[in-house]
Amino acid sequence: MKKMITVKFITVGNLKEGYLREAEAEYVKRLGAFCRFENIQLKEVKLPDNPSQSEIENALRTEAKAILDAMSGRAYKVALCVEGKQLPSEGFASLIEKASGEHSEICFVIGSSHGLDESVKRAANIRLSVSELTFPHQLMRIILLEAVYRAFNIIKGTKYHK
Repeated sequence: MKKMITVKFITVGNLKEGYLREAEAEYVKRLGAFCRFENIQLKEVKLPDNPSQSEIENALRTEAKAILDAMSGRAYKVALCVEGKQLPSEGFASLIEKASGEHSEICFVIGSSHGLDESVKRAANIRLSVSELTFPHQLMRIILLEAVYRAFNIIKGTKYHK
């Protein structure tokens, strides 16, 4: 019997709005049919209202250390970033299916509002972009949860994906 895959989200910052926390809880509950889910929320480095590029880079480096420490060496690592590859839902499902056949864990990394340090992107197996549109990083967590849930439904052949 194949062991259930672990899906881990490493996210920078907390979900502040109640409706986002409710959406997250709902998708985590739904994902329980397909995988073990783990969410590691890391603290976002506080920056001034108008940070300099140097301040942003320093913050990203600090966040990167915590992200890299939270990543498992055995995991298939996916960094969400604007320059990443875009996939249709079926392609994303294929990526998850292939990764779950070769790894015990799939780790998705969502950075802060300033993105991810290059060191995190280099550590990833793939750089993924969900859309050319810009979304708040808190909402991106919910969008990604839905995409992962949809991918498992595609893999299992349920009627969720139309």
